[in-house]
Amino acid sequence: MEFKDRLKAARRHAGLNQVELAVRAGITQTSISDLERGKSKATAHVVKIADACGVSAKWLSDEIGPMTTGGGNSGAESSNVGEARQPVESFRYPVISWVAAGAWAEAVEPYPAGFSDRYEFSEYDSKGPAFWLEVKGDSMTSPVGQSITEGTLILVDTEAEAAPGKLVIAKLPDSNEATFKKLVNDGGKLFLKPLNPAWRIEPFTEDCRIVGVVVRALQKF
Repeated sequence: MEFKDRLKAARRHAGLNQVELAVRAGITQTSISDLERGKSKATAHVVKIADACGVSAKWLSDEIGPMTTGGGNSGAESSNVGEARQPVESFRYPVISWVAAGAWAEAVEPYPAGFSDRYEFSEYDSKGPAFWLEVKGDSMTSPVGQSITEGTLILVDTEAEAAPGKLVIAKLPDSNEATFKKLVNDGGKLFLKPLNPAWRIEPFTEDCRIVGVVVRALQKF
C-alpha cells in the first residue's frame, strides 16, 4: 500500500475530513491534499498526522507493524490512556546532496515530488523544513574538543536561529555546493570556521547565505 493510501485509510479510521485532520495536525489542508494525491512526500508531518488519526507513525510512514497499537481509540477522541509517543526516530527527514543543500535558498519548492529516495528518523521536531547531509572530508574533524567526522549524518533545520557559536550549513558565493562550518564572531565580524585547524577560516560576507543550523549528528557504523 502506498503512503497516500495509508494516509487516506488513517483519516477514515479517525473519521476526519481533510480540513479537520489539517487542524488537528497543525498543518494546511493543501498539504494533506497533496500527500493524498501523491504530489508531495511525507516528511516531518508523519508523527503529527499519525497522532491526529490515532495510528502508528511507523505504519503510516513505512507500513511497519500494525496500523494501530491497541486501545481502538481514534484521533477524534481523547482517552485516559493514550498511546505513548515514540521517544526516538519519530520525525522523518530526507537525506540530500550537498549541491541540493547549496541550492536550497534559491529553491521555490523545497520538497518537490521525488526530492529524495532516502530518509532518516530523528526525535528532533524541526522549526522549519529540515534535511540530513552526509559529512564529506575532514574540515570538521578536530584533534581535540568538538569533532564531526567524515560519514556522519548531520540534521539541518532551515529555520533554527543561526547565532555565533552554532554549527551551520552555508552557501558561499563562489560555490555551487553548501559548506559545513562553525559560525563565529571575531571583533564584530562573522566568520565560517572549520573545526580542523588545518583548514582556513572563511569570512562571512554579505554574499554568503546561511542555509540552516546543524541540530543533530548521527554516526553510522
